[in-house]
Amino acid sequence: MAITGLGHTGLWVNDLDTMRDFYTRLLGLTVTDEDPDLGIVFFSSQPEEEHHEFVLQRGRTAPDGAKLTHQISWRVDSLETLVAFHRRFRDEGIRVQQEVTHGNAYGIYFFDPEGNRNEVYLRVERDVRQPFRKTLDLDLPLEEIHAEAERLLSDGGKAYQPVQ
Repeated sequence: MAITGLGHTGLWVNDLDTMRDFYTRLLGLTVTDEDPDLGIVFFSSQPEEEHHEFVLQRGRTAPDGAKLTHQISWRVDSLETLVAFHRRFRDEGIRVQQEVTHGNAYGIYFFDPEGNRNEVYLRVERDVRQPFRKTLDLDLPLEEIHAEAERLLSDGGKAYQPVQ
């Protein structure tokens, strides 16, 4: 018997409308089902293949500022898409924690309106021992982003640079 994958993640929220807007408008998820009476919304990044990967429901009881997740990570299809999120987050005033290379991925750590940490990331076909995390400048031209990530990977020094 073996687990074959993660089915979906769900969060209890205070402001369902604000959170729904964030995950649909900013991240581009599709609402696949919802029940306004129960205050629940189901989302998918690929609704033709997966009914839902993410669920929000009214009823958060944790105090404001309480950490409910380590992170929710969303895979993207290209470096161009990752850079587009970098620009969108800046334009929308989204709080970004760090833009990074993990050696095997490039990512952006950011927070939703209720303080839950998320990551959009691009998988890089490379096996790198984790944790490896160094700040990456996504304002560089695309080819320079790849070159900078390679330099950071081969640069030695402290391989893990957490940002609080």
